[in-house]
Amino acid sequence: MSIDRFILKKLDSCHEEHTRRNLVKLFTLRIKKAEKEENRNLRIG
Repeated sequence: MSIDRFILKKLDSCHEEHTRRNLVKLFTLRIKKAEKEENRNLRIG
């Protein structure tokens, strides 16, 4: 299972607000990192 699926699965089942907030932050960081990588690849290719 990918880390992204893991985070989404945990978000779906988690009820503690603090943990949910941290999972959302982590997922947001992963999205931003993927966007930067995609933009870098578009400039190179």
